[in-house]
Amino acid sequence: MVLLTVIGKTIAKPGAEFIFMGSNSSCKDCKVKTICFHLEQGTKYKIIGARDIVHDCPQHDEGVVVVQVEETPREIIISKRQAIEGTTITLEMKKCPERGCQHYKLCHPLGMDSGLKRKVIKVQEKVDCMDGQGLVKVTLE
Repeated sequence: MVLLTVIGKTIAKPGAEFIFMGSNSSCKDCKVKTICFHLEQGTKYKIIGARDIVHDCPQHDEGVVVVQVEETPREIIISKRQAIEGTTITLEMKKCPERGCQHYKLCHPLGMDSGLKRKVIKVQEKVDCMDGQGLVKVTLE
């Protein structure tokens, strides 16, 4: 599904990807905030088109432009019991003492927190966990 939002002028290039991290307190008085805040926190988006009109923004020195974006799938590592294609899961981020693990960033992906709901669209390979947990890599919608 194609959506409209605003993003900093300097990074508003077709093909660029970003993760929406949620609203910011400095945005509360912005005149274009409604187009920005309808994105879903923790979701990765790809810019597929940009407009030319620049709007003032307290977060971006050069302003923002309206862009067309589409959601892109995200890979994450989850417990084997949640990994069922086609189901919607509630993310449960585990505490992990192994910050040096090669899988740490996929177990704790940027912008995705416990409680977010996502659909499993593909179950991939089993992951060897240093903490002994039964984990698999999946692609989420």
